[in-house]
Amino acid sequence: MFCGFRPVLLTVRLFVAILLLAGAWAFAADQDPGALLKRADGIKTADNTQFQALLKQVGAEADRLTPAQRDFLDYLKGWQAGYTGNFDASGATLQAVIDRTQDATVRTRALITLLNSQALAARYEDAYSNLSKLLDALSHVQDHEARNTSYGVAALLYNQAGQYDLAIHYADLWLDDSADPAAACKAMSFKVEALYKLGKLAANDPAIDSGIQACRRIGEPMWANIILGWQASVLMDGGQAGKALRLLKAGDAQELATQYPAAIGQFRTFMARAALLTGDIAHAREYAQSAIDLGPKRGYPKFLADTYDLLYQVAKRQGDDKAALAWHEKYDAAKTDYTNDRNAHALAYQMVHQRVLDNQRQLQAANDKNQVLALRQQVDSQKAQTRLLYVLLLLCGMVIIGGWAWRTKRSQLKFQKLARRDGLTGIFNRQHFFEAAQDALRYSAKSSREASLIVIDLDHFKAVNDMHGHAAGDAALRRVVAACQERLRSVDIFGRLGGEEFAILLPDCAEMPASQRAEEMRKAIAGIQRYDPLSDVLVTASFGVAATRACGYNLTTLIAAADNAMYAAKHAGRNRVVRHQPKAASGA
Repeated sequence: MFCGFRPVLLTVRLFVAILLLAGAWAFAADQDPGALLKRADGIKTADNTQFQALLKQVGAEADRLTPAQRDFLDYLKGWQAGYTGNFDASGATLQAVIDRTQDATVRTRALITLLNSQALAARYEDAYSNLSKLLDALSHVQDHEARNTSYGVAALLYNQAGQYDLAIHYADLWLDDSADPAAACKAMSFKVEALYKLGKLAANDPAIDSGIQACRRIGEPMWANIILGWQASVLMDGGQAGKALRLLKAGDAQELATQYPAAIGQFRTFMARAALLTGDIAHAREYAQSAIDLGPKRGYPKFLADTYDLLYQVAKRQGDDKAALAWHEKYDAAKTDYTNDRNAHALAYQMVHQRVLDNQRQLQAANDKNQVLALRQQVDSQKAQTRLLYVLLLLCGMVIIGGWAWRTKRSQLKFQKLARRDGLTGIFNRQHFFEAAQDALRYSAKSSREASLIVIDLDHFKAVNDMHGHAAGDAALRRVVAACQERLRSVDIFGRLGGEEFAILLPDCAEMPASQRAEEMRKAIAGIQRYDPLSDVLVTASFGVAATRACGYNLTTLIAAADNAMYAAKHAGRNRVVRHQPKAASGA
């Protein structure tokens, strides 16, 4: 009766052996450094605790790693250092990876993380310079994820620089990739932020819900809560603080689990604001204090300013004047830091953007020159002199810009530079125009170079505001400035003296050429409505021109003379250019 037992037993033993071997193989595969690194990379923000454990596990087997795996491990370590706010260590580690790795994808990802850390460490010019290099090299990046991450970091930095349209552009590029499940989540968070900053986000925008659901599907609660925070902000702005608070409370536990100080601090600040608006003073104070305790200690001045302001308002409502004063002092300091930080962001972007444009012009000039040299063996001396003059002017402009940038960097007031610009038009405000113009006039006087000054005043501009509204008036001012800027050199100094009055100092420019330039600008302004389909406001301007040959190098005298000429233009019928006419000296 037992004749069939032995074969069955052997079969069972063989099956068990196969299962054991398969289990051992699966365990070995799971312990493979490459597999562990890939797994860690996939859960960086979703489960940062497990991510750190995997890095430690792989690091213990460093001798087994290939050079490419060691580079990728160091890249992940640099990423983690930046994630926790240690930007100096992050930058050093990532730069070492960029310098030594032979893997183009790892180099691209390290560069992305590096420029993000540079931005968070307030090294904005470095960050935007690296961003420009990254975007220029995108056509050569084959790695799908690295390319999309590049779009994401571009959207992030352009949001921080206040370039919201650019941020939306790169977010949309990422969103266009339907094969990437992270696009609908992470890219949407950047787009939602930009839309909110532009005042174009509605609380019931379908993009909000689709973005949040996409983040939850891929296990990214931190990104879901970023979108949720902007939705809550829209609700609070619209007087629905109670609804906003309920939404935020639902995501709070998941936010704390991310262990990301920046995200936790911002989220708790949103909660504190919502609680305060609902009149829940105790919870508002609790949330705001926890935002400070759990949030980042540096690199996020806007978050700190908002939190200190909330604590100030709480203390004030509770009648604690001493605490309110202390919190308000911290708020003032953080607000100043934030303003300087935003100005530095915008200035760095503009400087790098200008440098890129200059490089493109130089490259185009070099290409044109090569084409000419390929077609002709000799170029007549006049064209050679013209090209030489162009290069000299370009070099002089670069030297001036470089000297200005160097002086700006070494100054303790470098983060306040953008405060010298007019907030509406972007040109110099009255105070900085006077400073820059006086410096230019002193230089012109020393080198015996002539200079001219143009004063511009828009005709009947009060009627524009009264008939079309101040928004239309502001748009008209911006169009007028843009029309003038197109006809200015890089050395010309353009400022807004106040209201609808502007002034332009033209170094190394005599009265007649200055009048011709003024006439070109006058025609351009008068033609805005004709050539700009977006403009429905007709604006004209009166111009007054004065030159140092007749008035000397004193800025006050120049402005007074140009102002008198401008009023003469007004009295003569407006929409015209009048040159200053010195009074003839009386006879003996």
